[in-house]
Amino acid sequence: MPIKKLKEPSKQKKYLNKSLKELNLFVTGVGNVGSKLLEQIHNQKAQLENKLKIHIKIVGISNSKKMIFDVAGIDLRNWSNKLKIGEIADPKNFLSTSKDLNLKNSVFIDNTSSQLIASYYEHYLKSNINVVTCNKIACSGYYSNYQNLKNLSRKYGTSFLYETNVGAGLPIISTLNNLINSGDKIISIHAVLSGSLNYIFNNFKNEDTFHEIVQNAMNKGYTEPDPEIDLSGIDVARKILILARESGKKIELSEIENKTFLPEKFKNLKTNDNFIESLKNHSAHFNEILKRANKEKSKIKYVAEFINEKAKTGLRNIPKGHDFYNLEGNDNIVMFYTKRYSSQPIIVKGAGAGAEVTAAGIFTDIIEISKQ
Repeated sequence: MPIKKLKEPSKQKKYLNKSLKELNLFVTGVGNVGSKLLEQIHNQKAQLENKLKIHIKIVGISNSKKMIFDVAGIDLRNWSNKLKIGEIADPKNFLSTSKDLNLKNSVFIDNTSSQLIASYYEHYLKSNINVVTCNKIACSGYYSNYQNLKNLSRKYGTSFLYETNVGAGLPIISTLNNLINSGDKIISIHAVLSGSLNYIFNNFKNEDTFHEIVQNAMNKGYTEPDPEIDLSGIDVARKILILARESGKKIELSEIENKTFLPEKFKNLKTNDNFIESLKNHSAHFNEILKRANKEKSKIKYVAEFINEKAKTGLRNIPKGHDFYNLEGNDNIVMFYTKRYSSQPIIVKGAGAGAEVTAAGIFTDIIEISKQ
């Protein structure tokens, strides 16, 4: 998009904000998470400027269809209407405009689950544009790409932050990094990392209702846009992979032992409606999972573990008294056993799914960049 079409910020606005540190955001993905993020930034404007001395300006917004730019800052009270009449979205042009504007303290925000969008991270980092993402594709793809992005971040002095890749807004990755950076060593990780699966199995109390509960989780925005990613265990596998990598392990997704509870017939269903219908048709399969847990007086949890340099995921019947037993709603929990914390682990626990908490985690990463 030609830069000449963009509005120039007024001299008055520059003068008023000269005492504030200005962050210039380029946001891709304004669905559930992205729209919540823009709402939170708008609502916190006074707090950010008065307390933290930060002025956050949204310079670019894009979804899969349209994109808009305004160097004076897009009005967050009516951004959605402006976006509808914006130019045709193009990730390559979105990148080139972000680069050509050459604004200080620029940050690219990826709220999508797109592999294509993730492929542009390296170009942003090389252009001295910070990257904040809740998209797990880059960090859970090939190890070489994950490591390359971290190396580029160091080389160009740009931030590559992805706290929300694991546990939505929970400080899981930052806690792990703080342990490692202070000289501690991870012995093992035990976790429930899917807010959607925890919600589903916490509410699966009656036979023949599994498909209804999955639909409810989808309606609440707890699942990925494609719910098969959650129920197949792939999403959890990606998360424990990222934690294993952050612990210092060179590991690929194919090396993780993922024991899915879905029947083979569930692969590659074309639509979400087909997926829900298939869940309903296989009610007997899910009823058996519930019956076994009830017989053992246990609760069903989808557990991820990293032990002895190996990672695995799968359903577990958790007995009463276990740390995971009373994990309610869509909460996540991670237990870090380390050299320093060998008998009593460090535990991070809380809501691990939902647009609002994920947006809050992204917001936290943006504020972290402002401190640099």
